[in-house]
Amino acid sequence: MANATERHDQIYPVLTAAQIETARRFASGPEQTFAPNELIYDFGVRDVPAWLILDGSVTAFRRSGIGAEATIASYAPGQITGETNQLSGHATLAAVRAGDAGAVALPFDAAHLRALIIGSADVGETMMRAFILRRVALIEAGQSGGAGSVLVGERNAADVVRLSGFLTRNGYPHMVLATCEAEGRELVQRLGVHDDDLPLMICPNGTVLKHPTDHEAATCLGILPELPAGKVYDVAVVGAGPAGLATAVYAASEGLSVLVCDTRAFGGQAGASSRIENYLGFPTGISGLALAGRAFNQATKFGAELAIPLAVDRLHCGDGGDQGGFTLDFSDGQSVRARTVVVASGAQYRRPDIANFDEVEGSGVSYWASPIEAKLCEGEEIALVGGGNSAGQAVVFLAPYVRTLHLVARRPLAQTMSRYLIDRIEALPNVEYHIGCEIDAIEGSRATGVTGAVFADRASGATKRHDFRHVFLFIGADPNTRWLDGCVALDNRGFVLTGEAAGAGVRSPLETSRPGIFAAGDVRGGSTKRVAAAVGEGAAVVAQIHAYLAALDQDSTAVTEQRVPAST
Repeated sequence: MANATERHDQIYPVLTAAQIETARRFASGPEQTFAPNELIYDFGVRDVPAWLILDGSVTAFRRSGIGAEATIASYAPGQITGETNQLSGHATLAAVRAGDAGAVALPFDAAHLRALIIGSADVGETMMRAFILRRVALIEAGQSGGAGSVLVGERNAADVVRLSGFLTRNGYPHMVLATCEAEGRELVQRLGVHDDDLPLMICPNGTVLKHPTDHEAATCLGILPELPAGKVYDVAVVGAGPAGLATAVYAASEGLSVLVCDTRAFGGQAGASSRIENYLGFPTGISGLALAGRAFNQATKFGAELAIPLAVDRLHCGDGGDQGGFTLDFSDGQSVRARTVVVASGAQYRRPDIANFDEVEGSGVSYWASPIEAKLCEGEEIALVGGGNSAGQAVVFLAPYVRTLHLVARRPLAQTMSRYLIDRIEALPNVEYHIGCEIDAIEGSRATGVTGAVFADRASGATKRHDFRHVFLFIGADPNTRWLDGCVALDNRGFVLTGEAAGAGVRSPLETSRPGIFAAGDVRGGSTKRVAAAVGEGAAVVAQIHAYLAALDQDSTAVTEQRVPAST
């Protein structure tokens, strides 16, 4: 493990003279001179370049939503400002000001910065590591209120949990101020807001949002890209889970223009996993968020555009025969065209058919287990329903936080869960098993949240009531395919059919019944529901996209040649 000095050198590396000369070739403009203490860029500004300092110095500052500012670092000659948002053009999380003696610096906008990172392996590795570590440092500072947004409300309120989860899953620093604490109460009184306005989100630029949606929060933070009108993408990927991110990385790295959209966060269901221990190459395991974050940064590095949170309302199939054969309509009114579409929208969490469930959903019911949920149920009694690997990983993660964990599964765990997870669960002292059971009734309301539930033995019909305030559901998922609007063939469960199963004449294993539309990952019928399998399909589909586009271009050229009269 690197010591503090080594880590500081990785976060704020100094380029050598040779590396500076290499970087010069990729600059997006001539060097600029800044006056002493001149503001170079402010908080919350989109498309801000990174700056390579040639002379003098600059200082970066962070700011929390409640206005507290602190110095992040001073940059000397040979150092480059910025963090991962500079690669994507998203709004800045820091401000940079010239030092007391001014500064001379070279600009690198997002496109030129990506070109530098890809074009120079030496400088690229150094700067990617630095940008990622700088974002991590901002996230850590956000936990104590030193950077990023501030959420104000009850900690266990459904919308506070939702917003905190959204920001965490997308790698944005933030903190929660509870209204039952003095600082939270004082802030609410100072702003003059009512209980109906809660929760509040205070963005780093000072904007106050009342009861915001994820989309409103993303807009305030400058996360959503501005989709260019009239542009036709080579590939539109719907879903930023492992399959979608793999498609983005491989397609963008091979020169295709790629747009990836997702309704909530990158990583999909895998991104919510507390720890993945059977993914190749990670013998000690890796959290789903860390794995997805690396893939997200890779896709951004190669120039893929990621639009999150942006939901697709409808896919217009077109005929798949022209150069922009498909149109996607988004929930915010925007539309884009693409030559090919990859359906990687995964699955949506299955809701149990239990009376009163609508009343408590979001108030003590969770479909994933992250540190946010673990903190909310710390020291309490909880129930977890499910017997698959995702459920097993959640049990292992949550059990050390809680007093008692009731594990409810319809079948013996050996039939549905990996052996290493079963062994680990059996070693936990506070797990009570309810095998062959299911939840028969759930108690509570939107105001009180979950207060308890009744477990029913499926064989005997015997029931038993238990008190708890949190229930975690890992009971499977249904395919997220409604937005396809009949464009492609589905199986009787709603999963997308591909290859031979999609019908005669389908040329590629991952192509659907509609030429030019492909499917990868959990949404595809017959897929192996594993992260590695999804990544493999996301990579494999790119070769099939290339073959489709090559044939499309060849057909287009042949038609053009037939229409042009031969010269005489």
